[in-house]
Formats: sequence, C-alpha cells, structure tokens
Amino acid sequence: MTLIVQKYGGTSVGTVERIQNVAARVKKHRDRGEDVVVVVSAMSGETNRLIGLAGEISGTPSAREMDVLVSTGEQVTIALLCLALHEIGCDARSYTGAQVHILTDSAHSKARIMDIDHARVCADIKAGRVVVVAGFQGVDEKGDITTLGRGGSDTTAVAMAAALKADECQIFTDVDGVYTTDPRVEPKARKLDRITFEEMLEMASLGSKVLQIRSVEFAGKYNVPLRVLSSFEEGGEGTLITLEEDGVEAAKIAGIAFNRDEAKLTIRGVPDQPGVAYKILGPIGEANVEVDMIVQNIANDGTTDFTFTVNRTDYAKAMGILQKESAELGAREVVGDDKIVKISLVGVGMRSHAGIASKMFEALSKEGINIQMISTSEIKISVVVDQKYLELGVRSLHEAFDLAEESVT
Repeated sequence: MTLIVQKYGGTSVGTVERIQNVAARVKKHRDRGEDVVVVVSAMSGETNRLIGLAGEISGTPSAREMDVLVSTGEQVTIALLCLALHEIGCDARSYTGAQVHILTDSAHSKARIMDIDHARVCADIKAGRVVVVAGFQGVDEKGDITTLGRGGSDTTAVAMAAALKADECQIFTDVDGVYTTDPRVEPKARKLDRITFEEMLEMASLGSKVLQIRSVEFAGKYNVPLRVLSSFEEGGEGTLITLEEDGVEAAKIAGIAFNRDEAKLTIRGVPDQPGVAYKILGPIGEANVEVDMIVQNIANDGTTDFTFTVNRTDYAKAMGILQKESAELGAREVVGDDKIVKISLVGVGMRSHAGIASKMFEALSKEGINIQMISTSEIKISVVVDQKYLELGVRSLHEAFDLAEESVT
C-alpha cells in the first residue's frame, strides 16, 4: 500500500471546524486504500499565547520549562484530530514526540532530530489506523522534552517520512504550492509543478517562507519527495520537490526570492593587510550576528573598504560594534544603510546557460535600479538594491525571464 505522511500547520488546524476538515481529507486517503501518518502543529496563535503566559511570570524563563510549556499546544491538536477522525468512523491514534520517541539532542528550543523509534507507529499502520503525531517536538537522552524551533513541524514530518520510507511527504499550508515569486508582489507569478531540493533550499534561505529550511535539507539528504499543497482547496497537484532531473535543465530560472530584512554596513579606509577581514568580522561573529553578503574593495592608497550585510534586526548591534572597533582598525569612517533589500534569481539551469547575470543586470538597468552589491553561486544570483525598488525589481525580472509563461517549468 502507498504510505504518505501529511503535515498540517497552525492555520490548517486553527479551529474545530478546520480540524474536522482535515479529518475528512485524511479519511478520503484512507478510503482510497492509502496508509496515512499525520503530523500537526499547534492551533494558530497557541504557541504565542503560551509564550506570553510564561512572559507574565518570568523575564528569563528556563529553556527546559519553556519546551515543556510550548509542546502542549501540539498535544491538544493531535487529540482533537483523533477525536474528529473517530467521529467519522476512521480509527486513529495520537502520539506526542516523546511517545514516538523522536530522539533529539539537548539544545532546548532548537533541538535537532537524531533518531526515530517508529516501531509503535508501524504497528498501528499495520493494524489499519491513522497515526497522528505531534510536530515540533521530541525528547533527549535524559528524557527531557525538547522542541525543534519555529516551523519544526515541517522537519518532524520529513523525518517521519524518511524513517518510515514513505512514498511522499505532503506539506499542507495556506498556499497551493511554490510560486515563481510572491504573488502579492507580482500577480503574474505562476505556480511551479516541480522544483528541485537545491532550488527550494535556496528559495527558502533567500526569503521564501513556504517551507522551513531544515525540512528541505532533511528531505534532500534522505531523498524524501515533498509536495506542497493547500489545506483550504480540494484537488490540485501542488508543487513536487524532488532531486534534479534531466528535464529540469531546460528551465533557466525557477523563481525569484527576496528578503526585506536586510541592512548594509561599510567600514572605509581600513589598512589593506592580512587579517583585516577577521578583525572586522570576528567581533561581529562573537556577538552572534550572522553576516550574509560581503564585498571588499581595495583602493590605490593601500586601504580597503569592507562592506557586508546583516539582518535588519541586528543592524544597530553591528553598527555599535564597528564604531567601537574602527579606531583600533585605523578606519576612516563607518557608514550604514538599513533601507535595502535583496533580490535573488534561483535556478539549476544556470549551470548550463550563459548570460543569466547580464540579462538580470540589463533588466534592472532599464528600470533605473542601481545595484549596490552582487553575490553568486552555482544556482543563484543575488543583488542588493534600495528597498523602494523591491516590487519594481521583482516584476521586471519576472517579465525579463518569462516566468509567467506556461512553457517554463
């Protein structure tokens, strides 16, 4: 029999009525003769509510106790979904992460899955039951409850699919698939029938919020076919995420991702000598600030200008560090800009097609959009531009690369 793992997020199980709709959908798969394992998140808003309660008691709550607290949200959902399934004549059994024994490390609030003991799940599947598993959570070797971080239910679903060798892992969300770009920015954005793990990983890391990055990494590592579907629409094939295939080579660009949460910092007139990059970025890294794009320009006077980007929420912290270090570095000045965005083209077809970058730069130039920074990889080209040009830049690139055409897949 076909075995599928389905994951439903918080909005999909946000009310009793929606939970009943999920139950009806699951039963249809069972009626077709498919075995089904369901992974669910907490009802929408529940995790934030629980965090808020903890905040009313403590400004610095214990990480262990916070995991115990927030993991209860999924426990409510698995029980309600099983009750809904029972009501429509579908045998089902719920499991918390600890009951399945999803073994993780001990990094509370950001734990990583190490192993899954799926014996009980397999026994229930063999007995004809739907198994409903709490996402987002596990248990460490000491028996303490752990959580996987925001969006961790996606990772739970993919890990369960890998452990059970499922035929497919279906992620049900509030969108009906992966689009060439955000339809709210470009109404002509087209839903992709398929995309590779590599492309989806780049899209997720560059700002696309459809799937959690770790879940895509996990799926790619264990070759678990992923399908993104809407929990609010019947029918439709969604978007299938798999390994690269020969047919994909025809598509130059899979999509356009963007990130609004960017900020740029530049330290100018630093002596050009070995170790200068470390002296600049060392204190930034020690402050737990992640650096994204980096550009270094060497001047004729033996100095260098060093520019890098960080998340906008870290801008003030990074600026404070640079200003403090500038005198020791012998820098001329420190300047910054927290009104920038990053726009990225993604596509495995870049490996076999020349001229992608020049076409991108030409399209932006025609719209009078100045490029401040450029970063490339095998399947990605990213540029930093002024935030006021985000929508115009995305739309012009979408048109330049014919991403609305049905012939592009």
